[in-house]
Order: sequence, then C-alpha cells, then structure tokens
Amino acid sequence: MHETGYLVAFIAVATAATFATRVIPFLFFERHTEHPLVQHLGRYLPAAVMALLATVYLQRSGDWSAQAPGLDAAMAGALVVIIHLWRRNALLSIATGTGAYMLIRQTGVLNTGLFG
Repeated sequence: MHETGYLVAFIAVATAATFATRVIPFLFFERHTEHPLVQHLGRYLPAAVMALLATVYLQRSGDWSAQAPGLDAAMAGALVVIIHLWRRNALLSIATGTGAYMLIRQTGVLNTGLFG
C-alpha cells in the first residue's frame, strides 16, 4: 500500500514538472516575441535540435555490426528528410521514417539479398 502512494506521488510530480516545462516558455515569451534573441532562437533552434536528434538517432539506432553498417538508420533518416522536404509535414515525415525503420529492422530486409 505504501508503494502505491509513492508511485502516485511520483507520477503527480513528474506530470506537474513536465507540464510546467511546456507552459512556462509560452507565458514568458508571450510579450517578447519581437525580441531579437527570441527571433534568433525561433529561427535556428529547431534545425539545431533536429541535427542533434539525427546524430543521436544514427549512433544509437543503427545496426553498426551489419554488413552495411548503419544503413538501416540512414535509409529511414533519409526518408524523413525527403518526405519533409516534399510535404512540409513533420508528423507525416516522422511517422513514415519510423514505420520504414521498424519495417527494415523487423523484416531484416537489409540482411538478405543485396546486403546479406
């Protein structure tokens, strides 16, 4: 019983902290949208975050022991870029890339045929 209370308290604190980190920037920057720093961050931060995520993704997700090392992650990543440049829809490009990556990994398509 004691453990349940601890888990409920942990979930409540984690929820409040997550919500606060999402809401506070909107409250703070609401009146400062014309500030040069805010405009600079709005212009360059999304690309920097995507580059960081892509780097971590390729390092962590790729099968680096395969015959074609990292090709599984690189192909899915390239598909995300292509779809995003074509449709300009982040949800569509991420969902397509994730689906392609899971299909490649689950079917083992790169471990057979041309690369196997």
